[in-house]
Amino acid sequence: MTASPVTGLGSSRLGPAERAAALDRMAREEFDVVVVGGGIVGAGAALDAATRGLSVAVVEARDFASGTSSRSSKLIHGGLRYLEQYNFDLVREALTERSLLLQQIAPHLVKPVPFLLPTTHRVWERAYFGAGVALYDLLSLQMGSTRGVPHHRHLTRRGALRLAPSLRKGAFTGAIQYWDAQVDDARYVMTVLRTAAAYGAQIASRTQCLGFLREGERVTGLRIRDLEGNTTSEVRAKQVVNATGVWTDDIQELVGGRGQIHVKASKGIHLVVPKDRIHSSTGIILRTEKSVLFVVPWGRHWIIGTTDTAWDLDRAHPAASKADIDYVLDHVNSVLNTPLTHDDVEGVYAGLRPLLTGETEETSKLSREHVVAHPVPGLVLVAGGKYTTYRVMAKDAIDAVAHGLDGKVAESCTDRIPLVGGDGFQAMWNARHRLASRSGLHVARIEHLLRRYGTLLDDLLGLVSDKPDLAKPLTGADDYLRAEVVYAATHEGARHLNDALARRTRISIETWDRGVGVAQEAADLMAPVLGWSKKQRDREIEYYRKRVEAERASQTQEGDQEADAHRRGAPDIVPIATP
Repeated sequence: MTASPVTGLGSSRLGPAERAAALDRMAREEFDVVVVGGGIVGAGAALDAATRGLSVAVVEARDFASGTSSRSSKLIHGGLRYLEQYNFDLVREALTERSLLLQQIAPHLVKPVPFLLPTTHRVWERAYFGAGVALYDLLSLQMGSTRGVPHHRHLTRRGALRLAPSLRKGAFTGAIQYWDAQVDDARYVMTVLRTAAAYGAQIASRTQCLGFLREGERVTGLRIRDLEGNTTSEVRAKQVVNATGVWTDDIQELVGGRGQIHVKASKGIHLVVPKDRIHSSTGIILRTEKSVLFVVPWGRHWIIGTTDTAWDLDRAHPAASKADIDYVLDHVNSVLNTPLTHDDVEGVYAGLRPLLTGETEETSKLSREHVVAHPVPGLVLVAGGKYTTYRVMAKDAIDAVAHGLDGKVAESCTDRIPLVGGDGFQAMWNARHRLASRSGLHVARIEHLLRRYGTLLDDLLGLVSDKPDLAKPLTGADDYLRAEVVYAATHEGARHLNDALARRTRISIETWDRGVGVAQEAADLMAPVLGWSKKQRDREIEYYRKRVEAERASQTQEGDQEADAHRRGAPDIVPIATP
């Protein structure tokens, strides 16, 4: 029997009970589509399929967005540098998606952000960059879409210094300011998955794909293991989507032989520094010898990155070396009047881009475009691409699924589907002062929460109403309320302490101690929701501390091999099984 999708918007909750129910249904029913991978592409594919009326299941071996999708530059952008590669179609596509995300799909999660592009030559460089940024703006107006961000403008050196006083006067002659958009990448993935759940998708994290079910050549489902309960089961499906990013080749190997898509991992690292270390009212973008370096405003912090180097070591926990950190510091310091040092760095994170392999070994030149393939009947592979264009990748993947299903499948409609929390956001934003008065929270706190939860804020305020103590900020991480940690476990699929501190909040990169000081309080808040014993609670805290120690140790090592060895010193709290 094929599972029946919901016909309307149901609950988007991803708590312990919902996970258990999803695993139970996976063991009993056949689905139109099973998606392997809970990053942005897998989440997008699940939502695309569910909103076409298909029955959908999603399995993710770790936490949602635990790989590449939580470790990006946190930008929704066209990719200004791709214009130099004459990749106009990719830029146009990305800018169209940027407009959709800003104005229709996720106005609560995606917001405009300005960038300053310093120039060092008065005439040719200003003309060259100016033409590129003008084309960037022009491409964003095509295809009948509105921009959602202001136009670019040229600035003198004096004008640029008014916006960014921390720039060293002798490092540039003028600047161009343009606009892109930013997002909390991990939160966005979780919200896409919650929206898919509201449309009937059955979703389970910490659930590993061990192999495929076959009828002759055709893939007919998966063998899965619930890593929390250490139980195995089978999920029957008419079509399976492999959306596993840098693990694409591993999943392909489970069906035997070489597949049609081959992925190479490129490491990018980012630093997080306090806002007062760089005096600027705008983000900054710098050209490097390989790519570009962003200085991105991030609440009370700056995110600075990224690098672009080949990585063939541990893909689950890529490590940032001292050489990586020095590279970023050296490049940003080339334009700052007060250089940053290692002592200014609050947080560091490293992620892997899944690049389609090409002729060259330089990862900065490998393809950022995506590919969809149907290597054997019943299996669709999707890989490559950019975070910004996840929705297009998902659409293309489910279009391929539709070809393999009997009967007519509706066209994609996700360009018109707001994510949960987005519908009615502007009205709630306009009522933020009234919300502050009613809840007893400061309006600045309400604004911060609205930018994280949108209209789902009512759920959070409901927790606070029931338990007023949850309205207090976390000790040592006062950007976040105690209620947010509880909500992460009750509604957002957080299964472990690291899920809450690294992805549902960003405490692990936004505090000097990387969240160690708040670990006890957070674990105490999560324990009743997840049924932890004191032994399990202590284990969660100890694991988190060891993870932070291992990351700090890796960041003092000169090269990748040494950094990787130190990072591997902290095992996963839920180990991945050997298929």
